[in-house]
Amino acid sequence: MEYTIIEGNYAKIGVSRTADTVYFTFEGEKEQKCAILLYESGSQNPKGSRDSGEDGGKSQGSSRGPVRIPVPDEYCIGALRSVGVKGLKWKKFHYNYEIDGELVFDMHAHKVVGRELWADERRLDGGHPMRAGFDFTEFDWDGDRFPEIPREQMILYKLNVRSFTMDGGAVGKKKGTFAGLMDKIPYLKGLGVTSLELMPVYEFEELLVKEEPKQDVGGWSANAIAGLEKREPEHKPAYKINCWGYGPGDYYAPKAAYSCSSEPSLELKALIRELHRNKLECILEMYFDEKMNQNIAVEILRYWVMEYHVDGFHLLGASLPVNAMAQDLILRRTKLFAEHYGGHLFVQQTAYPHLFIYNEDFLYAARKLLSRADGSIPELLNQLKRQNDIFGFVNFIAGSNGFTLADLFSYTRRHNEANGEENKDGLEWNFSCNGGMEGPSRKRHIIEYRRKQMRNAITLIMVGQGVPLLSAGDEFGNSQQGNNNCYCQDNKTGWVNWGGLKRNPAFVQFVRQMVAFRQAHPILHRGKPMQMCDYEQKGCPDLSYHGESAWIMVPNLYPQAVGILYCGAYEKRPDGTDDDFIYIGLNFHIGQQVLALPKLPGRRRWYLAVDTADKDTPYHEHPPLLEKKHQISIPPQAIVILIGK
Repeated sequence: MEYTIIEGNYAKIGVSRTADTVYFTFEGEKEQKCAILLYESGSQNPKGSRDSGEDGGKSQGSSRGPVRIPVPDEYCIGALRSVGVKGLKWKKFHYNYEIDGELVFDMHAHKVVGRELWADERRLDGGHPMRAGFDFTEFDWDGDRFPEIPREQMILYKLNVRSFTMDGGAVGKKKGTFAGLMDKIPYLKGLGVTSLELMPVYEFEELLVKEEPKQDVGGWSANAIAGLEKREPEHKPAYKINCWGYGPGDYYAPKAAYSCSSEPSLELKALIRELHRNKLECILEMYFDEKMNQNIAVEILRYWVMEYHVDGFHLLGASLPVNAMAQDLILRRTKLFAEHYGGHLFVQQTAYPHLFIYNEDFLYAARKLLSRADGSIPELLNQLKRQNDIFGFVNFIAGSNGFTLADLFSYTRRHNEANGEENKDGLEWNFSCNGGMEGPSRKRHIIEYRRKQMRNAITLIMVGQGVPLLSAGDEFGNSQQGNNNCYCQDNKTGWVNWGGLKRNPAFVQFVRQMVAFRQAHPILHRGKPMQMCDYEQKGCPDLSYHGESAWIMVPNLYPQAVGILYCGAYEKRPDGTDDDFIYIGLNFHIGQQVLALPKLPGRRRWYLAVDTADKDTPYHEHPPLLEKKHQISIPPQAIVILIGK
């Protein structure tokens, strides 16, 4: 079957197709000799031999090697080369590029061939070459629409597709896959989650190969295009597994090893469609290093929004063009999460705020007080109320970078020996506490202390004005045995252990209740910042602080206890009625503290909703009336929430 070549389509980088023509557009200078290498599906020759294919377009592959299609020098605009191949039977082939005699993988490929199996060791010696695949499969979105959940209603849940679905998270071939995650949607809905944050799901090399001693740099590096040139090592190279995917990636292709089918793109799209049907958002982590072309980084985000209907991105890495991303018109209604934005960013207030600050400021403010590590009440109060007309904020106390929530109150130091780095990797300062014993304990008072601290942490996250973030498994006490850097633990240490659902049903229930409590009280998650004054003449400020005396906080006298009052009249429920008064008593002291209660207007009374020190009933579905009207005793290292109605 003959084919012909024509000048390509420079407007679309990568591979595209119209009618009977496939267009290849890639980076290449006019002075470079470029060619397309076509491999028959199933062919295992990684070399890119030149002994076939230069036949005027009459041959479409042979057992001797790939077809080589030269790209004419004149098919060039700027630093882009582009050629169209008419009559190409693309379903029968995979491809790579050749530039000045070097084999080059298409970093804009929509499908990667050669990484279908997770941690396939054949890639280490070139026995299983990596190539780009054609992905022109159509997907029926069936009228899919972006949920566009307002930021004040969001509950974020961060997970890794593989670790979330391996240890009891899925069955059979669905383990470690998008399909396995799809089966967990009812569970996530029941928890109250609105938005999933997925650690990298684009193609990345999970085999981390130790660099040879002859090189002058040590450590571990990603073998980004393993298998393109056959190596014959004297011995099998040592390697680790990059479970998380941070590092250089093939950003246009979903990870094939996360699919239980031969079409990872369809499986991921089906997952996102099902998430949207359940009013759940899909937020993708995107890690770009300093070498990433910033224009391409913006284009990558556009691609995932338009092709995969992604709702947002958590942007990680160095030299990120966050300002350009924030101002991009296609991304105007896509949620963008970044550690910070540039000082010269000009973003006008829009009807749909979509920018978020995502850093560890809240984490450290809360941890220092919870672990009694020289924390500051004013610092925590500022974090609890932080909100902005343009920027939202993400609040969390535990994440992938550090201890799990359970380990945060079980270990005072990292235990990363299994990572093979002499326990020098991971965070050294965690601001954690163990209750008197390092690691697992059978002592009842230590167990109860740890459970109370976990309830305190969940409560703090749920009463802050920012978006709460839960890390996968924290809701049922998932542990990593003190490893605070599980990037290479592709085993039961790094996997979410779903047995915790049965072991800790009471805590799971408490998390569900606190999520529901937050959602039921809009004053806890306003869309605009608190003014700390009665600017609408409601009778009291929207937010106020209280100490030993009502309306007076004296940090020097009670540096570790404070009462927070939210005036519900400043926010309406969905039925149009005013929200309740919410009083939050925080006590981080080792002893009981007495705080004053402000007088409620009219015939309102205080009712007890939450007491984290109550191991049997920390949450009251039907809050009982509080006997005392003017003060409350907060148990040691506990949080109490009252409802004024």
